[in-house]
Amino acid sequence: MGNTFGKIFRLTTFGESHGEFMGGIIDGCPPGIKIDINSIQIQLDRRKPGQSQITTQRKESDKVEFLSGIFEGQTTGTPIGFVLKTEDAKSKDYSHIKDVFRPSHADFTYQKKYGLRDYRGGGRSSARETANWVVAGSIAKQILSEIGVEIKAFVSSVGSVRLNKSYKSIDLSKIDDNKVRCPDSEIAKNMISEIVKTKKQGDTVGGEITCFAEGVPVGWGEPVFDKLHAEIGKAMLSINAVHGFKYGFLGLDISSSKGSEVNDVIVNNDGATKTNFSGGIQGGISNGNDIYCEVSFKPVATIMKIQKSINTKGQEIDFSAKGRHDACVVPRAVPIVESMMALTLIDSYLTSKINKL
Repeated sequence: MGNTFGKIFRLTTFGESHGEFMGGIIDGCPPGIKIDINSIQIQLDRRKPGQSQITTQRKESDKVEFLSGIFEGQTTGTPIGFVLKTEDAKSKDYSHIKDVFRPSHADFTYQKKYGLRDYRGGGRSSARETANWVVAGSIAKQILSEIGVEIKAFVSSVGSVRLNKSYKSIDLSKIDDNKVRCPDSEIAKNMISEIVKTKKQGDTVGGEITCFAEGVPVGWGEPVFDKLHAEIGKAMLSINAVHGFKYGFLGLDISSSKGSEVNDVIVNNDGATKTNFSGGIQGGISNGNDIYCEVSFKPVATIMKIQKSINTKGQEIDFSAKGRHDACVVPRAVPIVESMMALTLIDSYLTSKINKL
């Protein structure tokens, strides 16, 4: 259960961190869509481990291989099957935690739910699973781009270092100019310093990613239980290490504001508003303005400091982590956030087409 995302454009995934393959099946993708495989690989390269000194040094090329559903560069309308081969798993790095429940990891809950767990790199609970999401999300982004919807995300904070600027006031072409994926070069340097300092201390640090979608027309999203912001929230909160999601009102404490300060005045029949505190969504339905949100990531649970926990026998133990781990996950999570936004919006787009039949 819980291995499929989406209602019409559906992604079902498989694989564990140290398994032979990761992979998935995309069902519900329309036929006749031209697919740029290189563009998909670029997004995977942005997510993959070992890409810089501030990420885990595990070396995975994450080269995607499509098995079905794409013929002569176009989707056929049949299920799209794909795999990514695991190349650099070092399972022995995890032998010391075989019988240990690591703090703030899924070890304990997986063991209690299933009666066993794959302890190698976290098994199914590993963020390596998100490589599958990026493959599907990249295809969704390409379809959305054809109808004028563009999605971008960037790192807006690492620890106490914050980019206090609207996404509309920064040069978004510079997102990938540095390894932390913050479009402000000076703030990016401070973020990198924060990660390097934290890593030297054997610790980890959290951060936030800002994501927005331009060109979403009026009318996407369903009322009551399938509100568009609720679907986006579910998508973002499904990402490993995410603990918070907020749409609209960026940089503003909405709960302490007055209605007169944050109501969005409609200025024309296209739905344009004088302000966009609503983040492009009202009543759970897109209103034609930019959709934007912030996604908060907790510090990675694996730290190199000695910690107390219990083992599978319930005995209190001291242990410290070994192996290769991220000190801060947010730089690699940027394409994941973009992908989950795309997967949510492609479902809303296809639903809107059905509703008009």
